[in-house]
Amino acid sequence: MDSLATSTGSPLKPLRTDAGARWAAAFAWTIAALWADIAVGAGPKLLEPERAFAYSVQALDDRTVEARFAIAEGYYLYREKLRFSVEPSSLAASPSLPAGQIKNDEFFGRVETYRGQFAVKLALEQPAPGSKIVVRAESQGCADAGVCYPPQVQNVTVTLPPAGMPPAPPVAATPARKSWFN
Repeated sequence: MDSLATSTGSPLKPLRTDAGARWAAAFAWTIAALWADIAVGAGPKLLEPERAFAYSVQALDDRTVEARFAIAEGYYLYREKLRFSVEPSSLAASPSLPAGQIKNDEFFGRVETYRGQFAVKLALEQPAPGSKIVVRAESQGCADAGVCYPPQVQNVTVTLPPAGMPPAPPVAATPARKSWFN
């Protein structure tokens, strides 16, 4: 027999070994494990992704904004999955991401991750002081409990301060929850 065949008689295709296939397999495995835990009523109590990976932006001056993440305890973001963009303006240069912590991931091997808090300054190309811009962050992260979230996109709209004015206050992508006792 020249090749293995499936029950339909078609030859088996070789397994993909590229990084995209590993990410897809890990995501599928995580979703299957999560559904199995839900079905039996067990499993970790997970935060919503926008709470696990809280994103905010502050306009520092008329040419620079600072994107910030506050990552909940027990969660982490993948450095290689982090992207920023700005509309209607654009970035003057690729952002310089801070160094992360190395993690030996069972699915992806050696990866760089972020925990806790970090900030990235984004220089704007042809800024318009006093105008509103949308700062978009694309990211993907996981919980230490063994569950990875699908990639997410978070947008924050900020107003650039006029030249020479102090920084504007930070704007959160997801406002803080209100409590019954406030």
